Amino acid sequence: MSVKIRLARRGRKKQAIYDVVVADARAPRDGRFIEKLGTYNPNTNPASININNERALTWLLNGAQPTDTVKAMLSYRGVMLKKHLQIGVLKGAISQEQADAKFNAWLSEKDTKIEGKKDQLAAAKADARKAALAAETAKNQARIDAIKAREAAAVVAAEPAVEEVEEETPAAEAPVVEEETPAAPEVEATSAEEPVVEAAEEVEAPVAEETAPAVEAAAEDTTSSEAPAADTADAGSADGGAAGE
Repeated sequence: MSVKIRLARRGRKKQAIYDVVVADARAPRDGRFIEKLGTYNPNTNPASININNERALTWLLNGAQPTDTVKAMLSYRGVMLKKHLQIGVLKGAISQEQADAKFNAWLSEKDTKIEGKKDQLAAAKADARKAALAAETAKNQARIDAIKAREAAAVVAAEPAVEEVEEETPAAEAPVVEEETPAAPEVEATSAEEPVVEAAEEVEAPVAEETAPAVEAAAEDTTSSEAPAADTADAGSADGGAAGE
């Protein structure tokens, strides 16, 4: 029977957490297991890995095969390094004290890195929160400034409108005065035209008077010319009568 160290899923939908278990390779993923070694929560940053290192090392030394994910987690917790050192102790390459000293040094360095990463993430989160707060404050201030500017523009736009209304009132009355004023010149023009007519009549009157004497003179000439003729005729008849007698 092959034994595997693998993950068994549990938890809510989209909030899954996993148990690190030792189980028969033929068992279902979430089925029966032999031993629970710890938990794995990928929902945190960094991920939370809680494993019993001693029991995991024992199962590894007994031949249990971890899955790729579990192997990465065991390396992260130093279990794979401790297995390598323990094999060296069993072969006599190093002593147990040397193996423990190397493992403790590595573990201390690893814990320092983990704490540094946590602090860095916390600082980045705080900076992001401050930046978001500053951006929100600037946005609100910009909105307030825009509202004030719009209100000021409305007030400024309303003042010229009142002045235009005041200026348009005399302008509306002015055309009435201008329309009445030209009416007087028309009367004056009419009165001015009358002397022109009279002058024309005066100009024509002398012509008529001059024509009348000419006609009269012509008539007198005609009468005078006809009168002698009549006198001559009368004289002839008189002479003829006298001769007959």
